[in-house]
Amino acid sequence: MFNKRIKIKDLLKMEPGLSGVVVMGWVRTFRNNQFIALNDGSTNANIQVVAELGQFDENTLKRLTTSSSIKVIGNLIASPGKGQTVEIHATHIEILGDSDPEKYPLQPKKHSLEFLREIAHLRFRTNTFGSVFRVRHSLAFAIHKFFNEKGFVYMNTPIITASDAEGAGEMFHVTTLPIGKPPVNENGQVDYTEDFFGKATNLTVSGQLEGELGATAFGDIYTFGPTFRAENSNTTRHLAEFWMIEPEMAFHDLEDNMNLAEDFIKYIIQHAVDNNLDDLQFLDQRLAEEEKLLPTDKRSEMGLLEKLNFVLTNQFERITYTEAIDILLASPAYKKKKFQYDVKWGIDMQSEHERYLVEKHFKKPVIVTNYPKDIKAFYMRQNDDGKTVAAMDILAPGIGEIVGGSQREERLDLLTQRMNEMNIPTEELWWYLDTRRFGTVPHAGFGLGFERMVLFVTGMTNIRDVIAFPRTPKNAEF
Repeated sequence: MFNKRIKIKDLLKMEPGLSGVVVMGWVRTFRNNQFIALNDGSTNANIQVVAELGQFDENTLKRLTTSSSIKVIGNLIASPGKGQTVEIHATHIEILGDSDPEKYPLQPKKHSLEFLREIAHLRFRTNTFGSVFRVRHSLAFAIHKFFNEKGFVYMNTPIITASDAEGAGEMFHVTTLPIGKPPVNENGQVDYTEDFFGKATNLTVSGQLEGELGATAFGDIYTFGPTFRAENSNTTRHLAEFWMIEPEMAFHDLEDNMNLAEDFIKYIIQHAVDNNLDDLQFLDQRLAEEEKLLPTDKRSEMGLLEKLNFVLTNQFERITYTEAIDILLASPAYKKKKFQYDVKWGIDMQSEHERYLVEKHFKKPVIVTNYPKDIKAFYMRQNDDGKTVAAMDILAPGIGEIVGGSQREERLDLLTQRMNEMNIPTEELWWYLDTRRFGTVPHAGFGLGFERMVLFVTGMTNIRDVIAFPRTPKNAEF
């Protein structure tokens, strides 16, 4: 059997004295024609393979270049070197794949994140991205684990949809009609009745509306899948394709929603700390080195692990939108005109406002509730004051909004009234309104952008560095 290999992560925990161990991986470095640093992606740590002088063919040794892949059989012995407890004395080395050192773009030196984005297909082989994507995997696993333990049903909502759940209109259209000369009707408009689905369709911006259908049958459901926004934004916080976690819960109000969201965030962070401590320690050190290059006032007050533990051990602050605006208006930053965007009741708070509340005022995550209805979506439950809705956003240090949610409007008359006010066609969402016609219940839900969560947990500063192949304006490479 070819693959009896032991992963390096496991080998490094073993006691010396084993013979005939099999390890496979990619060469990081080969020095003195004798010492191979081998990595297989299971950990950032390499295992040293010793190829004793004179024991191996010169042609084989010449092919031990950076990123060449090899199979090694040897004996696991105690290592006399610093920083490692064991090493392998090779008895057999087989080259599985060559790597031309003149053409391979990743050399054993520090590369900028900008350069690595240009070769995103190879950047996983660096320590930084190895750690980021192992943490990403761990968080994804924890998400399913959390909801499964709470009895939620996992739903796969459609990627192609005819509805715009957010009402923002920033959608990617899906069509099989000819691009140059689509058929038109008597009004000169594109005739979508001849399209594949017989109507205009687009890539989903949210699985929420379909998720509510599931919640009104199963009680508690969650979705976890890709969503798409055709927003021409080139910031460090936006992607055109990203993953969303969207639970929907029947018989939940706004407070239940907040409690679940806080528990959820703490659970998945704890899972990463428990299972990926080596990677988080590496990223913690990396962030500290990066921040040394920043002006003092731009540096974080906490290290990465310190920040994560702070979130785990503190209750999130809960304030209303009105209280948040009052805090911002009374802040030294506002009085000294340090905010780029204006502050007044009714604004959609910008990232700088959210980060001030979290990082400067409360110095911990904040849940803001009861936003003005004019800046929120049609499906949010209207409060008795006539001005606000039962919405909630969770704001996190370094990022701003990380979760957005609300209690949903379960009253059919008020929901249809709000849809008419916002010019959302009720006839197209007849299936959604049926949930209010046939056994409506108070219910709530939220959405968490997975990449923003990974950004927060890894300490990376650009969202393009926490998804394997980022999709952004003018960029759909790989």
